[in-house]
Amino acid sequence: MTDVLLQSILTCPKCQGIVEQTMPTDACLQIYECPQCKAVLRRKDGDCCVFCSYGSVKCPPVQRHE
Repeated sequence: MTDVLLQSILTCPKCQGIVEQTMPTDACLQIYECPQCKAVLRRKDGDCCVFCSYGSVKCPPVQRHE
């Protein structure tokens, strides 16, 4: 079994700003506000959360099921 990664780098599609975030282990984050441009990011259709849509690493629940 592979270890679950908890750090992901989110890239804002509006301003291209990047920020490293610790992902929750037991939930999927549906909405995230970019700290740089204040854009509200929502998950893309077909993804479970903003980390799966805009992050460098898929969220922990998805990692566990891969």
